[in-house]
Amino acid sequence: MKKLVLLLGLILPTLSIAQEKQPYSRKGQGFVYWGYNRSTYTKSDITFIGQGYNFTLHDVVAKDAPSPLGREYYDPALFSIPQFNIRGGYFFSDHWAISIGWDHMKYVMVNDQQSTITGTISAQVSNPAITVNPAYVGTFDHKPITVNSKDFLTFEHTDGFNFASVDLDRYDRLWKAKNGVQGLDWIVGGSVGAFVPRSDVRLFTVGKNNYWNVAGYGFALKAGLQFDITKHVFLRNDIKGGFSRLNDIRTTGRDGDYAKQSIWYLEDYFVLGFTIGKMKK
Repeated sequence: MKKLVLLLGLILPTLSIAQEKQPYSRKGQGFVYWGYNRSTYTKSDITFIGQGYNFTLHDVVAKDAPSPLGREYYDPALFSIPQFNIRGGYFFSDHWAISIGWDHMKYVMVNDQQSTITGTISAQVSNPAITVNPAYVGTFDHKPITVNSKDFLTFEHTDGFNFASVDLDRYDRLWKAKNGVQGLDWIVGGSVGAFVPRSDVRLFTVGKNNYWNVAGYGFALKAGLQFDITKHVFLRNDIKGGFSRLNDIRTTGRDGDYAKQSIWYLEDYFVLGFTIGKMKK
């Protein structure tokens, strides 16, 4: 939450840039971009619900899972493996663009961490029945617990923590080269859309790498810089702070078993983009 407040501190003062010294118009331009991201996550409460159990793990710590430099970044057949961003949009006015895109982040719960648990777990849960280690059976009220990955829980959105969103962005010119080609823009905007994770979960040793599902919704605010290399090629870097509410996370893959959580995150991404159409000024 603190990181999102810091992001707002970057965005709000920039509204004064709207009265720029050299106004220009991008109206009618289209664009597409592709790039890669890193993300950080606040601690999150995760609630697991199913036959014979209803419990919450509090303040769960998670991290992202960037791919090491390798074939994934240049082999077209492997481009979807790293944490990537893809987006296409259109300028409907001089400074404003609307776009649709996909942020493929990854969320990995840190294994064997210390947490606390509230709720109930029976000796047998789910359907077909899973026999639970007696150490996890009972009724709990913020009891300290080690989240053991061997016989209790592994939890990941690694295929991934996907945000399908519609974005509205404001562009303002900060600098323009004398040749009229290179330039630097300041961008602020917002995103709203659906989270479509593919969650890999093992609960009491039972689970699967589930298929994608619309698990919830989210929104974000962002600020960034775009550098025009040529009239049709640009580099862009954005920092995005967002929130997601996931009400239907698939866990064991069995009917009636699911999880819920809310996640605040901060995402930093670099992209290479291409524009269609000419800037008017």
